[in-house]
Amino acid sequence: MKLNGISDNPGSSKPRMRVGRGIGSGKGKTGGRGVKGQKARTGVRVKGFEGGQMPLHRRLPKRGFWNHFATDFNEVNVGRIQEAVEAGKLKAGETVTVDALVAAGICSRVRDGVRVLGQGEIKTKLVFEVAGASKGAIAAIEKVGGSVKILEKPATRVQKSSAPAS
Repeated sequence: MKLNGISDNPGSSKPRMRVGRGIGSGKGKTGGRGVKGQKARTGVRVKGFEGGQMPLHRRLPKRGFWNHFATDFNEVNVGRIQEAVEAGKLKAGETVTVDALVAAGICSRVRDGVRVLGQGEIKTKLVFEVAGASKGAIAAIEKVGGSVKILEKPATRVQKSSAPAS
């Protein structure tokens, strides 16, 4: 097979139609655009226009909102952390932080921090420095001699000053 011998199957591609080249061509006069009006002109497209009636996308109600201040935590169960310790991805003496969990492959990225949940069983004494933890997770960690330090999230919301105007 030679590259200069490759061609499409016969009839697979047709030459483009040249519009507006006389009535004998079959696409003359209006060039397939119908007759006069806004959409017969070039460069005009009216998306969602319904002849003056209120368009569907404006008739339907708006729903929901996006909370700018919501926090997006990585949620990790204590059982998953114990599996990582047993696999050698986390060391028993090290502090468990977001960066340590990302390095171990438990979390994909940092986000707003880690929230530890209590599903599963933990057997290793670990020190946690995380953004949050459930009551069950804290109880399970402290039961084996570990500790949990909840980190404070930096304030991002702009608060109005309470000073009286003078």
